[in-house]
Amino acid sequence: MLKHVSCCCLALTLLVPSLLKAEKNSPLKPVLGKTGEPTAVETFDKPKLSKQWAAAKGEWTVTDGVLTGKELKADKHAAVLTWKLPHRNSIIRCSFQLKDADFFHLSLNHPKGHLFRVILDESGMTLRTDKNKKDPKSKPITLAQAKGTLEPGKWYTLQLEMQGDRVIAQLDNGLNVEGRHPSLDVNKTGYRFIMKGNTLLLDDMTAWNLE
Repeated sequence: MLKHVSCCCLALTLLVPSLLKAEKNSPLKPVLGKTGEPTAVETFDKPKLSKQWAAAKGEWTVTDGVLTGKELKADKHAAVLTWKLPHRNSIIRCSFQLKDADFFHLSLNHPKGHLFRVILDESGMTLRTDKNKKDPKSKPITLAQAKGTLEPGKWYTLQLEMQGDRVIAQLDNGLNVEGRHPSLDVNKTGYRFIMKGNTLLLDDMTAWNLE
């Protein structure tokens, strides 16, 4: 009997991560610091993006309160959209749906170039520094990976935290990555949303400065 009970408990323990519910705008508890009032909130309730947004590549449109990103073959580049919110230590939370996108990156730049990114695709999440294009010897560094299935037609909530040289990203389905690197402790120029493929959906954007 005791052996049977132990096996049942183990089975339930293994099932818990897969039972976590993924949905739009889930509340996720910060890890690296406290937040006050948001510095910016975007729910895409207007038909056009404000001047805080800058599209570099691809097609980005607002339809029925949701931001849709599409790659354009003529660009020969992934679609790129920037939320122009300069910061150093911050948290950003957003809802996303891969739909039929190959991948979604939440990317951060510093004033002189690329810095790091969180990579999301159907196989999970990766935290990676970016190559310094001005340094031929520079290479991207994978700081952390979390394997798990992200379903194309399902909404997920992503929260990214930056404090000094530390970064933590978590999803509301239980996946999370954490990394540390000296290069991360710099001023950032904003938040960049990058996608490749036919359709990425985004919504429920909130950003906070960390104390």
